[in-house]
Amino acid sequence: MAFESLSEKLQNVFKNLRGKGRLSEADVKSAMKEVKMALLQADVNFKVVKKFVKDVEARAVGEEVLNSLTPGQTVIKIVNEELINMMGSETTEIALKPGNQITVLLMAGLQGAGKTTTAAKIAGKLKAKGRKPLLVACDVYRPAAIKQLQVNGEKQGVPVFTMGDQNKPLDIAKAALEHAEKNGLNVVIIDTAGRLHIDEAMMEELISIKENIEIDQTILVVDAMTGQDAVNVASSFNDKVGLDGIIVTKLDGDTRGGSVLSIRAVTGKPVLYVGMGEKLSDLEQFYPDRMASRILGMGDVLSLIEKVQSTTDEQKAREMEQKFRKAEFDFNDFLDQFSQIRQMGSLSDIIGMIPGLAGKVKDTDMPDDKQIRRIESIIYSMTPQERSNPDLLNVSRKRRIAAGAGVDISEVNRLVKQFDQSRKMMKQMSGMMGKKGRRGMGGLFGGKGGGFGLPF
Repeated sequence: MAFESLSEKLQNVFKNLRGKGRLSEADVKSAMKEVKMALLQADVNFKVVKKFVKDVEARAVGEEVLNSLTPGQTVIKIVNEELINMMGSETTEIALKPGNQITVLLMAGLQGAGKTTTAAKIAGKLKAKGRKPLLVACDVYRPAAIKQLQVNGEKQGVPVFTMGDQNKPLDIAKAALEHAEKNGLNVVIIDTAGRLHIDEAMMEELISIKENIEIDQTILVVDAMTGQDAVNVASSFNDKVGLDGIIVTKLDGDTRGGSVLSIRAVTGKPVLYVGMGEKLSDLEQFYPDRMASRILGMGDVLSLIEKVQSTTDEQKAREMEQKFRKAEFDFNDFLDQFSQIRQMGSLSDIIGMIPGLAGKVKDTDMPDDKQIRRIESIIYSMTPQERSNPDLLNVSRKRRIAAGAGVDISEVNRLVKQFDQSRKMMKQMSGMMGKKGRRGMGGLFGGKGGGFGLPF
């Protein structure tokens, strides 16, 4: 999970601060030393860390904190604000021209950063907003890249313009613009060639396209897993080609996350999106304030709501809400919940967005794909009648289900017990809440909020 190590270390620092009734200047400086080490270990750029700690310390040793009745909370508030400043304060959107005017986006990056997949992800996002994008295959050195763009474009329902691998990228880009004009497409996304490392040929190709075509936004894709190299790559591209924004991929696989924290401060260019998985839907708008909240273990409710809304069928969710309220949900509903969770991404990332749970539930506490598949196997080994009516599950039926799923009967018993406990909990919560509370339950157990009655 992104920022897991950093988040844990910072929360330990703040736990010690909250335990003190008053803070001295020495307390603040000691805490800032620990914060500094935590940021450096998270692979945040040294100069960025130095400035961050200096800015926080300057505010934290002032009268506002030292005379505060809740000094620990005040320091956390300052750290939160400075983290947001470090990452760019405001959310930056990809700038698009109004109406049917064509916006041209130039995608750049090193090989392996996920540039081609990200181009398709962006196309899908823009299509969902009512735009008519065109993906352009200008990586003529890697035939696999052209095929990859075509496959992903088809999945997104977005047309892909290609002239094969025998034409110059500039000629392909020019022809793609003409094609877009003739066919009423209003966003042209040019996927350029990557290299294993920065070289002059790659830079000259990008510069040539920019000099001969009116590019509206040059967007760099960098790999979070490369740490400070991602920041160095961003600096080089910005110096030589000029950037308008950056997309950081594979953040879900980087427990440190230092590149995301450093890029804006080093390059002056905003992070537009972050990649949080391999699926074409796994691209999140970058919100500095929400990211700071996640890092400090304060959750991220807004992103969670948006994630649920984007993956939930509204009619199905309403039906689920009614079932939860009446405690009538069955094992078929469990299977639906698994499907929804998978669409939303990593379960540990979802837990990290929930205030109160963020930072407290470890990845080791989370069921992995293997465990989830075992649970699904047990449920699929039930007859349709048993899934719809769990009360039918007597000992002989459980033995048959265990044999069908290839598990011990104790696993079947555990699942049924957890299911019963979940149903009882839902019934109690529904009974405890009045009409006002029930409307609120829609956001957690149904409606546009989806449902989480999973047996974990």
